[in-house]
Amino acid sequence: MDLRPLSPDFAVSPQIMPEDVAAIAEAGFKSIMCNRPDGEEWGQPDVAAISEAAEKAGLELRWVPIISGMVGRDEVQAFDAAMQELPAPVLAYCRTGTRCTMMWTIVQHGRMPDADILKATSGAGYDMAGLLGQLSQQG
Repeated sequence: MDLRPLSPDFAVSPQIMPEDVAAIAEAGFKSIMCNRPDGEEWGQPDVAAISEAAEKAGLELRWVPIISGMVGRDEVQAFDAAMQELPAPVLAYCRTGTRCTMMWTIVQHGRMPDADILKATSGAGYDMAGLLGQLSQQG
């Protein structure tokens, strides 16, 4: 497992496996958000397997599938709602963690200073400078 915090209440990770979920709960997380569509890659566990493990570990799970390169208003709203509604701290995962970080960046833009977003995302190993530049140009 590769847990990368972006804030005290939110972290991202590359793909997790059902057998990782107990350790995620032991690490103090209360919820998991899956941002991968099922069947995106051969060998990836479907969300049902992660959900079953989460239920056994006492964690809430929300599936907010984000298709890479297909982010629209509905996806942003669903991600934001999950962040607001899930018990914190939340661990979000996708294939590499980049998609989750990108979504977090979009949601946080305008809520927190861009410099703080960049510090958090770069500290987790993700470069969101280009995305923040695009968001700033859009107003």
